[in-house]
Amino acid sequence: MRSVPQLPREASAALSETPSSVREYSTFGGTWRYTSRCISPSSSISRRCWISIFSLTPGRPRRSSANRRVPWWCNSQDRVAPSLPSALHDVPTKSKYQTASDLVARGAISAGTAGDAVRAGQLIIVCLLDHASVHDVLDPLADELAGRTLINVTTMSPAQAREVAAWAADAGVGYLSGGIMAVPAMIGQPGSGLLYSGSAAAFDRHKPLLELWGSITYFGADPGLAPLYDLALLAGMYVMFAGFMHGAAMVAPAGVTAGEFAAMAAPWLTAMTEGFQGFATVIDGGDYTVDGQQSLEFSDLGDILTASSDQGISTDVVAMVQRLIRRQIDAGHGKDGFARIMESIRAA
Repeated sequence: MRSVPQLPREASAALSETPSSVREYSTFGGTWRYTSRCISPSSSISRRCWISIFSLTPGRPRRSSANRRVPWWCNSQDRVAPSLPSALHDVPTKSKYQTASDLVARGAISAGTAGDAVRAGQLIIVCLLDHASVHDVLDPLADELAGRTLINVTTMSPAQAREVAAWAADAGVGYLSGGIMAVPAMIGQPGSGLLYSGSAAAFDRHKPLLELWGSITYFGADPGLAPLYDLALLAGMYVMFAGFMHGAAMVAPAGVTAGEFAAMAAPWLTAMTEGFQGFATVIDGGDYTVDGQQSLEFSDLGDILTASSDQGISTDVVAMVQRLIRRQIDAGHGKDGFARIMESIRAA
């Protein structure tokens, strides 16, 4: 695996290692210059957060660079570590720069403030702690944002994303919501996926850059749709994690380590995901009586609840699913398929 060569002189002449709260990571690709700045938590920001700001401005073509682009990323406290195109460097695909100082050593340029980062280019990408953090950082800069594009990949509710989109429109800013379906180590690697909605013009214009993080899906003009999908997918993930941890807690008193249980749970849960499409077909069809389903009566989780209690652990995780099942059985639908718990979930 080849090592990362040094940046050319013109890209590294301004290097400085300072305690500044803002870092700029620069590479060059083809006829475009891509710049990323990461602003770390500082006393001027009331919440613990990071902001990643990408500038996209014309640059000089580089000989032999053609269209070759290689992901270059850092793994830091923000949810998505910025991936940058580099037509000049062959970057080992497993390399992860753990800190901003690592990138400074490879060509990062310090900047002083969030305003400096915003003024540097036309494309701004923010990845922050929450909805309030976005306003904490960008509200003071509203007068300087007109004519720029804002891509917000901060996790937030659909309503919050629509509010930020309305705020951006008032400031004369093009807006695109994003959802990141990946952990930092996955960014730029197979399996990483990103969801977008909002300005189609912004999505189309910056699609080559967005694709550097992973596969991308655009859901249309409503800026709340990408966050909706994001949170819906995260809901499935967290409930799955809770189920795994409940199982690990069940077997722990028998001397089974969480690692040993994980080795058994991972292939089992992976195999069970193949049932998603079957459930979806039943749900979309609206008929929970079709043949080939496991009935709600058969799916009763009483034995799991009893065994959990016998092991001396909480039953909260499994009891939640049992309540969904019992609600339908008590309503007279015990012979229907397990997918009918969807009706329990839909009921407010």
